[in-house]
Amino acid sequence: MSFPITLALATFCCIIMSAFVDAQSGGFSINLVHRDFEGSPFYNPKETPARRVGIAGRRSIGRVSRSISDPSDPDAQLTANNGEYLVNISLGTPPFPIVAIADTGSDIIWTQCKPCTKRLFDTKSSSSYRTVSCSSNACNSLQSEGSSCSSDGSVCEYQVSYGDQSHTQGDVAAETLTLESKTGNPVALPKTVIGCGHDNAGTFSPKGSGIVGLGGGPASLVSQLGSSIGGKFSYCMVPYAAAKPTSTMNFGTNAVVSGNGVLSTPLISDPSQPTFYFLQLEAVSVGSKKIAFQGSSIGGSGNIIIDSGTTLTLVPTDFFSQLSDAVETQVTGGTKTSDPEGFFSLCYVPDSSLKLPPVTAHFKGADVVLTSDNIFIQVNDKVVCLAFYANDQLSIYGNVAQQIFLIGYDLPKQTLSFKPTDCTNT
Repeated sequence: MSFPITLALATFCCIIMSAFVDAQSGGFSINLVHRDFEGSPFYNPKETPARRVGIAGRRSIGRVSRSISDPSDPDAQLTANNGEYLVNISLGTPPFPIVAIADTGSDIIWTQCKPCTKRLFDTKSSSSYRTVSCSSNACNSLQSEGSSCSSDGSVCEYQVSYGDQSHTQGDVAAETLTLESKTGNPVALPKTVIGCGHDNAGTFSPKGSGIVGLGGGPASLVSQLGSSIGGKFSYCMVPYAAAKPTSTMNFGTNAVVSGNGVLSTPLISDPSQPTFYFLQLEAVSVGSKKIAFQGSSIGGSGNIIIDSGTTLTLVPTDFFSQLSDAVETQVTGGTKTSDPEGFFSLCYVPDSSLKLPPVTAHFKGADVVLTSDNIFIQVNDKVVCLAFYANDQLSIYGNVAQQIFLIGYDLPKQTLSFKPTDCTNT
C-alpha cells in the first residue's frame, strides 16, 4: 500500500532503532487475545454466547461511525473500544503492564495516565519518559491526530475525538514500549511516540488501558517500526469456536507469508484515509453464481477495507440481498432458524445434514476460497448465522472472513497475502 508514511517517518525524531530487530533475528511475534474469550479483562461470564456474538456484530456496525463522510476531519476516525483483539504491553522503565486494544483501524498509541483514576500509567515513576516539544518533527508529523501546543508552548499535545462522542487528550511523549514476545523474551522499543491521556471520557472501559494503533498513518506502531521490520506484519486468527483462545501477530521476517497456497492482492492507498488498508474486491461467488461487487466509493480504486478489529463483513444492502439469497437458495439440508438476539437475518441449525455451498471472494489477482468458519458465525451450540451484514456507508472485510488464514501485509510491495493456515498451531 502506497502510504505517505515514508516521508513522514523520515521526519520522526523518535524512530525506533533497528538494533532490537537484529537481536530478534529480524522479527518477532506476539499473542493477541480476543476480547470475548475467557481470560480477557472484557470477558463477561454472565453473557450467553448468543449475546456475545450479537454485541460483536453491533460493534462491527459501530466502527462505521469513523469519519468517512468528511476525510478532512482528523478527530473522528474510529469508534472507541470497538476493537476485537487485545495485546499485553508495558510502558516505561521499569515496565508498567497495560492491556490495550490492538487496532488496525486506528493509528495513535495511547494509554491513560495520571491524574486519571483507572489503570493509570504514572509518568513520574518512569526514567525513560520524555514529553515531545511543539517544535519537534514528531509533533509536526502528528497533525492528523490533532496535535497542538500546551498553553505555555513547551509540550506537544494530542486530541482524538471518536464517533461515539468519546475522546482522549493529553501529552505526546517518547517512551519505552515493551511487547511480550511469544519466545518469552520481551521486545523493548525505546523512544516510541505515544499519547499519554490525561482527559479520557466516554465509552472507554476501565478494564482496558488504551489503544495500540496498527493502521497506515505515521503515528501507528507499524509505521514507527518502519524499515526495522521491512514494512511487514501479519496475523493468524483462530476461529471463534476454537479451544485455543490466542491468535498471533508477527513483525519483520516472522511476518513473511510464503509457500504453497499463497494468494496476493494489491494494497491500495487513499491519501484522504491513510489509516485504512483498502483492497479491490471484484466479486463473490456462491456455488456457480458470481455476484459483482461495487463496494464503497472511497478508497480510490479500492472498494473495501480489511480490518482485524471488525467482526462481520459489511457490504452494501443490494449486494447483501443477492449474497444472502444465493446462499439460502444453495444451502441443502439443515433447518432454517432465527437468531436468538434478533440481529442476524440468515441462520441455521448446524446439524449433520446442513451442507453449505462453496463461497469464493474474488479479490484482484486472488480468488480466496472461504470455509464454513469464514461464512457463518456460531451464535451458540444450536445456531449459526451468515457473518455478513448490510451497510451502505463503508464496506469492511471483517475478521470472521479472515480466520484460518495467515494474512500478511507487505507495505513496500503494496501487497496483501492470504495463506490457508491452521492458526491454532502458529
